[in-house]
Order: sequence, then structure tokens, then C-alpha cells
Amino acid sequence: MNQTKRFSKNAQKDFSLIDDILLYKSEHAYSELMERYKKSVYHMILKKVFNQEDAEDLTIETFSKAFHKLALFKKNHAFTTWLFRIATNHTIDFMRRKKIQTTSIHSSFSDDQGAKLNLYLLDQNLVPDEMIIKDQKVELVRLFVNKMESKYQQLITLRYFDELSYAEIAELLDTPLGTIKAQLYRSRILLSNLLNNKGQHI
Repeated sequence: MNQTKRFSKNAQKDFSLIDDILLYKSEHAYSELMERYKKSVYHMILKKVFNQEDAEDLTIETFSKAFHKLALFKKNHAFTTWLFRIATNHTIDFMRRKKIQTTSIHSSFSDDQGAKLNLYLLDQNLVPDEMIIKDQKVELVRLFVNKMESKYQQLITLRYFDELSYAEIAELLDTPLGTIKAQLYRSRILLSNLLNNKGQHI
């Protein structure tokens, strides 16, 4: 059975374009793949660096890095998850060099409507009202995200690590907004359950 069939039509289209790039060095496939996600990557980066010129530069650099490493991409998860991870890491490196202050996953997990995502890891040295995600615990959260089904893993990553809005995720994944909201709700429950039972998974 073709393992890529479990992915959305949008993700399968990405896989096809990647094959064309790797097998035939297709310039058209390069352009189409970049055109599909350039706007989403740019807006995600802009939310972090607050500067249009920097965001434009970082977007181009992200795609340059992604295309350079394309042979390393594995089809066990969506291309968008891999691409946005490159964009996020590259942007974080830039922000560290520039010492840009930002609020992100390190301080809160909030939905567009302000609803909190209960992914807090308890620090025994803090009082209950001070449950926060410490910098060193973010990677632990990522470990649990990686245990989830690929579609939930992708949604959690895009929403809470890459900080895309519901509408942006819906556009990126070519999925109805209501479906995205429902799947993210399900994702939050699954991830919260994993974290609440973390002792069984470590």
C-alpha cells in the first residue's frame, strides 16, 4: 500500500512536485512549490520578527534551505510540517542574533478566542497558579506532539509552534475552517491526555 495515500490531496500534490524536483530538476515544480507556501511562510515569520523586509529575506532563505535539503525530506509527514520547522528554526536563529524579544509558545498557548490550551507541565518548585512552560520543557512537549497521528501533529505544530491563525492553517492545508477548528479541538484533547499521562510514555 502506498503510504502517502493517508495524506491529504494537498500533501500528495506536494510529494509529486518534490519528486519532479528531485528526479527531473523541474524549474516549474520549484516555482509551484514555493508559490504554494511563500505567503504562509512569510506571514508566520512576520509575526515573529515584526519587520517586513526581514520577513521577506527570511522567507527566501527558508525556501533556499528547504530546497537545498530536499533530498533529506521523508514522506512520513507532510511537506508543510517540514517546511515550517525549517522556517521556525531559521527565524529563531535570526532572532537570537538580533536579540528580538517575542512572546511565543514559551509563554502561552492561546487560541484566537483566547482559550488556553492545557499543555502546561508542572514545575514542582512553583505554586499551582504559576504553571508555565519553561524553555527547557518545550522540547519535551515536542516529543509528545511527535507521538500523535500525522494530521494532529501537523495542526498542533502550525497553530502553537508556528503561531498560524485558524484561517491561515485552513488556507495552507486547503481545508474548511470549521474542519480545522474541530480537528484542533480534538488535537488539544489528545495532547493534553498524553501530557497528563506523561509518566507512562517516558
